[in-house]
Amino acid sequence: MSDPQPSAEPPGRQPISQAKRRRLQQSFEHGNRNLAKGDHDYANDMFTQCVVGDPTNLIYAQTFLGNLHRKYNNNKKGSKLAGLKGAGARAHIKKSASGKDWSGIVKSGCEMLKLNPWDTAALCAMANACEHLESDECQLFYLKSALNTNPKDVEINRLSALALTRMGDFDQAIACWHRVELAKPDDQEARKQIANLTVEKTIHRGGYEEKAERAGEELTGGASGSSASAAPTQAAAVEPEVPAEEKLELAITRAPEEISNYLELAELYASHDRLAEAEKVLLTAQEASGGGDLTVRERLEDVQVRRARQQLDVAERRAQQEKTEEAITLAKRMKAEFNHREIEFYVVRLERSPSDASLHFELGLRLKRAGKYNDAIQSFQAARSDVKRKAQIHLELGECFHHIKQYKLAMTNYRSAVEAAGEAASETKKSALYRSGVLATGLKELETAEKCLTELADLDFGYKDVADRLDKLATMRNNE
Repeated sequence: MSDPQPSAEPPGRQPISQAKRRRLQQSFEHGNRNLAKGDHDYANDMFTQCVVGDPTNLIYAQTFLGNLHRKYNNNKKGSKLAGLKGAGARAHIKKSASGKDWSGIVKSGCEMLKLNPWDTAALCAMANACEHLESDECQLFYLKSALNTNPKDVEINRLSALALTRMGDFDQAIACWHRVELAKPDDQEARKQIANLTVEKTIHRGGYEEKAERAGEELTGGASGSSASAAPTQAAAVEPEVPAEEKLELAITRAPEEISNYLELAELYASHDRLAEAEKVLLTAQEASGGGDLTVRERLEDVQVRRARQQLDVAERRAQQEKTEEAITLAKRMKAEFNHREIEFYVVRLERSPSDASLHFELGLRLKRAGKYNDAIQSFQAARSDVKRKAQIHLELGECFHHIKQYKLAMTNYRSAVEAAGEAASETKKSALYRSGVLATGLKELETAEKCLTELADLDFGYKDVADRLDKLATMRNNE
């Protein structure tokens, strides 16, 4: 009888090791402390290590570029001799691109951006590298940075439009194609893409925009109810209330150093699923605080994870509706990308709260999903102090040990999961009994296998193929 491994999703792009992540996060925190002191050069050294070490981390990329913008006081041109000094870096970028050395492009790109963070060629090269490293959001970040520098550039708009379409941001993609069309009126691709995206935006429009519209009605008071039937003289006597959004924008303009206003505005946007706007506000707040405000950083991390989830939802809806190979492949890729983003999220949070068992558990789930079973085992073991999840933690540990063929440890944890689950016929207990029975069968421990599968059948006779497995076990024992 076959011994199937516990189910696991395709790992996709592999996350870096926890040890390397910790080292990079320490450099990142050190860089932020120096950024808060105004030491942009030393901070850049730290942030460059982070970007080169993990070029798919969006927060590293944003902080790296934001620090350089502040260093050059947003002069849009970098150092005076950037063109001359950057000749070597540009040559290395070109050489790495021809050899498809994506990590090499990132390393040389960082050197070029150190001299001029508005260099569109370097930004586009970084974006191309991130696309091949399967980091859509980092690709889009570098493209948007290039677009902010040269918003009329045809090729940058074209690349941005394609990336935005993959991310499900149809409005921005259409805007980019319109700029292409304006610069090149005869561009057939632009015209075709605008028409296709306009239709696609309607087809794939989810509940996010509808929520925003309802929220807008709530903010402005709507057009129904007693206010609509009020007498003209009464309406004229009431001063129209300024929407909360406008109040907060005005407060930020008047006191740009007051971080609480940014946080409140971002929360307002996020509550209505206007996550791109919330992210933009929080990035501005991060700059205003010098990068050292922990609350801003955590809110930004939360919003970016939510936005990635939103983009994954769009991709999965497209895959389900279109059923094309391209749409299905993209959805799988974005699912792996989202899992990678969540791994980054929990690793960062654990750096700040290393004893939080729930964070260790959530990280373990995502590492397991990515196929990083050894790292997942360490995370689940660190989560064992979470008494409420005891049964589930042992089940997850059992499956991880099963994957790496440590069968005795797997069986020990499956049994512990059954014991911790108690008398209740929970899904965790049933899964642990099933995995125990399957593993014991594969190990030719037929008595143990029969005991586990019989107990499972007593709880739920229709569970998976437990009835067939018991029949096969009986046959195997009769043939002994």
